[in-house]
Amino acid sequence: MKIISWNTNGLRATVKQGNFDPLFSKYKPDIVCLQETKAEAEQLPEDVRNKKGYYSYFSHSRKRKGYSGVAIYSKIKPDKVTELGIPHFDDEGRTLVAYYNIDGEEVVLITCYFPNGGSGPDRLEYKLEFYDAFLKFINNLRKKGRKVIFCGDVNTAHTAVDLARPKANEENTGFLPIERAWIDKVVKHDYVDTFRYLNPNTKDMYTYWDQKTASRDRNVGWRIDYFFVSKELEKKVKRSTMLTDYMGSDHCPILLELK
Repeated sequence: MKIISWNTNGLRATVKQGNFDPLFSKYKPDIVCLQETKAEAEQLPEDVRNKKGYYSYFSHSRKRKGYSGVAIYSKIKPDKVTELGIPHFDDEGRTLVAYYNIDGEEVVLITCYFPNGGSGPDRLEYKLEFYDAFLKFINNLRKKGRKVIFCGDVNTAHTAVDLARPKANEENTGFLPIERAWIDKVVKHDYVDTFRYLNPNTKDMYTYWDQKTASRDRNVGWRIDYFFVSKELEKKVKRSTMLTDYMGSDHCPILLELK
C-alpha cells in the first residue's frame, strides 16, 4: 500500500498550476492525504472533487473561508470517515479520520493539518491544546484494538537534525521546546516516525521551505510533515521518503509504503 501526504498550500492553485493530476499518475498511490486545501468541496472542479478511481472526502474551515482544510482520496472505500468530534477543533477543518478493515485488520488513517503557533500566545495555546486532544484521540483508538497511521503537517520540527538552522530557531514557534516535547511524548506512546525509523542518521532532508526567501533553492528547510504509525505496524514500513522534486507548494509531498 502506497500513501502520499501533501500540504498543497491551496488545492485550487495546485489544480490551476497543473500539479494535481501528475501526483496520481506519476506515483500511483492507493491513498492521498492533503492538508491546507483552503477550499470547500463545492469550489473544486468536478474531476478534482470526484477523482476517477478514488473515493474522496473533504473537510473545510467553517470559521474562515480559504483557510485550513484537509482531504482524502482513497482507492479503498473506508467503512466511515469522521472528524475529531471536538467542535472547537473541527470548526477549523483540520482533520479527517478514515476507518478501514483491511485483510481483517482494523486500521485508522488520519490526515491532519496541525495548528501553527505563530500568530501570538493564544494560537500557541490552541496548538498545544490541539496536540493533547489529538494524542488522546489516537490513544483511544488503539485501546479499542485499532492500528493507527497519521500523517500531515505537524508544524513542528522534532530535533536539531530536522531543520537547517536549529540554533537560529530555538525561540521560534515550530521548534520551541514545549512543541518538540509533544513529539517526544508521541514517540513514548509507541508511535513510530517512519522516516526516522528507516533513516535514523539522514541529514538535510526537509519537507517545507520558506518561499519568500527562496530557501528551497538552497535547501534551507524544515522537516515538519510526517507519517507516524502505531508500533504494531512498524515492521510493515517498507519505505518512507520525501518527494523533494515535486513542486507546487512550499511543502513537498511525502510518501509511505507499507508491506
